[in-house]
Amino acid sequence: MAAASERLQPEATRPLLGLLNGIAQAFYYGNAEITEELLRDQLYPDLAPQEFRALRAKMTGIVKSIASADMDSNQLEAFLTAQTKKPGGITNDQAAVIAKFWKNHRMKIQDSLINQSRWGNTLKNINWRVDIKSQSRHMDQLNSPVAIVEMELGKNGQESEFLTLEFDEIKLNQMLKKLSEIEGSITSLTQAT
Repeated sequence: MAAASERLQPEATRPLLGLLNGIAQAFYYGNAEITEELLRDQLYPDLAPQEFRALRAKMTGIVKSIASADMDSNQLEAFLTAQTKKPGGITNDQAAVIAKFWKNHRMKIQDSLINQSRWGNTLKNINWRVDIKSQSRHMDQLNSPVAIVEMELGKNGQESEFLTLEFDEIKLNQMLKKLSEIEGSITSLTQAT
């Protein structure tokens, strides 16, 4: 397939590559400005609307199949070869353009799919530091070390929420003990024979 992509003329690949980019923009990157009419007018103005709709539907199905399986280069080559051999499938030139498109967009589309599949907030960032307490209700807590943990929670594209936790030495040791127990449980579950 690589030899086929090298033989292709840039002018011949631009409309299909533009269509694939438009599909990615509309379905995976959330660009609502990319419409069927815009793609047809810009890329395939001489194609009848029903023919363009069929081409767009075919390419959308192929991109969705590739993206949902997160195909590597070997899987992609096998899939595209099968698509070229089936009746009503794609041409070798189209397969080469699709392969080029997937190589350039794979990571970004996968990141988009992961972000779209999250239901709740995620941990975006975490910072921690150790301070010395300079104010307290109780005199015995003055000048004692405290661990301060700041977490940024949120979804991409939304404003983050910040959570700040303060641990004295006793609370920190309790938390570390619990984390050690959790780690031990996970290890025993994943290494069970």
